[in-house]
Amino acid sequence: MSITDAITKQDFFKRKQDGGKWEWDTGTFVGRPFKMSYVDSSVLMADAWKEKAHGIPQGCFLLAYYDCDPQQKYLQEAVLLRVIEPAELPTDREVVSSMVEYYKDHIRTGSNQQSQLDQYSRYEFGFSGVRCSILGCFYLDDASKLRFGADVENFYSAHNYSVIKPSDDLLTFIVNYRDTGVPGGQGDIRIGKIRYSSSRRFAAAQADVPMYVKAKDFAGKRTALFGMTRTGKSNSIKKIIQANEQMSVMAGMQLNGTKESAEEILEPFQGETPKYPIGQLIFDMNGEYANKNLQDEGTAIFEIYKNKTDRYSIVEKPGFKVMKVNFYKEVEAGLELLKTHPTVADDSSKYMTSFRSVFLEKPTDYDTNPSAKARFDRRVAVYHCMLYRAGFKPPASMKITFTASVDVRGEVDSKIDPSNGLELEAAANWWEAFWAIYDNSQFGQKYKQKNAREWADDDLKALLVMLTRCRSSGGQVDCTGYRNLKPIIPQHTNVSMTPFEDDILAALRAGRIVIADLSSGDEELQRMYSERITRKVFRDAMSRFTSAQPNNFIQFYFEEAHNLFPKKEDKDLSQIYNRLAKEGAKLHLGLVYATQEVSSVSGNILKATQNWFISHLNNEDEIRELRKYYDFSDFSDSLVRFSQDTDKGFVRVKTYSNAFVVPVQVDKFAAAPGESK
Repeated sequence: MSITDAITKQDFFKRKQDGGKWEWDTGTFVGRPFKMSYVDSSVLMADAWKEKAHGIPQGCFLLAYYDCDPQQKYLQEAVLLRVIEPAELPTDREVVSSMVEYYKDHIRTGSNQQSQLDQYSRYEFGFSGVRCSILGCFYLDDASKLRFGADVENFYSAHNYSVIKPSDDLLTFIVNYRDTGVPGGQGDIRIGKIRYSSSRRFAAAQADVPMYVKAKDFAGKRTALFGMTRTGKSNSIKKIIQANEQMSVMAGMQLNGTKESAEEILEPFQGETPKYPIGQLIFDMNGEYANKNLQDEGTAIFEIYKNKTDRYSIVEKPGFKVMKVNFYKEVEAGLELLKTHPTVADDSSKYMTSFRSVFLEKPTDYDTNPSAKARFDRRVAVYHCMLYRAGFKPPASMKITFTASVDVRGEVDSKIDPSNGLELEAAANWWEAFWAIYDNSQFGQKYKQKNAREWADDDLKALLVMLTRCRSSGGQVDCTGYRNLKPIIPQHTNVSMTPFEDDILAALRAGRIVIADLSSGDEELQRMYSERITRKVFRDAMSRFTSAQPNNFIQFYFEEAHNLFPKKEDKDLSQIYNRLAKEGAKLHLGLVYATQEVSSVSGNILKATQNWFISHLNNEDEIRELRKYYDFSDFSDSLVRFSQDTDKGFVRVKTYSNAFVVPVQVDKFAAAPGESK
């Protein structure tokens, strides 16, 4: 039957009569259990049965049927098994002893050796056992509808079960089981095919069994890709991007002229399809998504979706929008960016700590409170002078305006009235002169006595120290001050422009693909830009959530996540990536991250991850960490084995809608039919 046809209870539990005996018509008989429990089963198999079934590889799926009534054509339950390892038979020791004695007594030389075993011994030697984990069971509910449970609520004596290796059609249904729909139906996108082992002698002669993923598996969820370099992580990410883009195209934004309730407007899906286009943001650490490279073979993300992709870069390049900040115009955002740079963030001196505590958020009563307006304007004026002294090129014809009373101007320079506007050089000189006399000034002492507070607040003082490089008023130059900001100058532009993160957010809300090429920056710059953009999107999503506005799905993609994410021992839940992992689901923010080591990622993020793609891991420490999650312990042996030539893209996949891990050969990324090249 076609894989797109519905699998019914008749297809799943059907048997046929062969020579007066009922046999399962759903696959190939491979053995009988001799042990059964709630969690595992041991199965007796014969070499002939294995050969007929084209092999029993480690990790393959089997079904154990309970033979309750020889005359009943359809039964009620089938236990799903996964082959783990050999199991010892009660007769194994006698068989091994007999084999050894036989080998000793029948040593032959030459190339035409033939077995001298008698027929009975050959029969006895042809049996072996395998241990299988129990993944759950398929059963019929009260309405005779086929269901899957991730455990077994009862088991019978082992001799009552027959074990089969399911047919290709039935296996397609098993690995793609959903409570609603059929494999390959609406919302399903093929990501690869079932693959059990690195060796492909038997598998090469068998038909492909497709593996599908659903948009709901990834939209707003957390997805991890772990594996060594060159094992296919990037290819898997591109397939996920492609799957989300196909769902985005299908997004039904039309409301058909009907008025929806608030709850309906906030509902993210229409059936299996997202209601709004999915925005996708790729942080490209190595430049492989934003630029052509040999491994893409003409199928780079930005080329396939060129009409829907915006590319950003730290440096100016043809075809890219530049991610630079006008520090003079974007006062609040620029200051936050300064604080995150390592020359500022990693300096523990007291004056730098004070600088990091400065905020330049415009007061809400700026237009109605003259005092609040005056204090804010002074802080901004000193901030601009600090940038000027550090070497940040100002916009053309820029002037600084702030207010100072006659008493203040009289002690600094009575000839200058800053409220008329000053050139940056003159403004910097004025503030430097102010700081030189402030502590001993008469106006400062009178102001404090009258108002019970200083004329210069703590934020203004912290900025003045950065500008003058003097830790105290009237003192000598004794700190680096604004010089700490010089390494950030390349990220500045004096051109008036919309903040790039605002443009990125608007593109994501429109369902576009945004690639942030961070390959030209060092790790600190990469971290600084990725955190800034992520915070912008997160805060916007939170604002829309708290104001009951609909949020379309936005997916974040992080390569080399170990360079950005908090480490395993880091317990700070306020970090943006921890918040994205913990709170992103309700905001419809999805997270896809890739790295080489499971142990390199914070446990707070791992515990919130629903989708897992695991390829080759080369040491026991990583396998031990992976065993903590789902049923990956079933693959602990095979994950360490890897062939560079044949195993790229061979992953073990656990998705949100799947109850168990499935071994998959991920399809090579290429343009799908209808996608542009």
